[in-house]
Amino acid sequence: MSDMQSELIDWTMFQETRADLGADFVRILGYFREDGAKSVTQIETAMRGAIAAALVLPAHTLKGESRQFGAEPLAALAEEIEVVARRCVEMHQAPDELIEKVVRLRPLFEETLALFDRETNPLVERRPAFGRKAQSFGRG
Repeated sequence: MSDMQSELIDWTMFQETRADLGADFVRILGYFREDGAKSVTQIETAMRGAIAAALVLPAHTLKGESRQFGAEPLAALAEEIEVVARRCVEMHQAPDELIEKVVRLRPLFEETLALFDRETNPLVERRPAFGRKAQSFGRG
């Protein structure tokens, strides 16, 4: 596992969620993909319109769902957006300071999904486990 993978996903948490959800895991992960994409789009739209209040709910939703699957950096970024957006609402300010964070959100979300796909897709080639020699089936 690369350092990037271990930094973006808490695989222990991911596996715990997988075990807890059992047969529902793939379906719930699919909801995360769909709902997360909607949340990211809503955040981007709210940012373009400088509407702080419209940032809060999708950021909150993305934060919680990301944490459930061990995507802590994504959850932390969503939480930063949520907290600043709430402050902007309370202070009646535009959320201009969030531009850089919102720009980072979609690439991080997509990278996170790619790692989830690599972990859950049976068609993705995986490296042999540490200490085990790769086998070539049917070849001498």
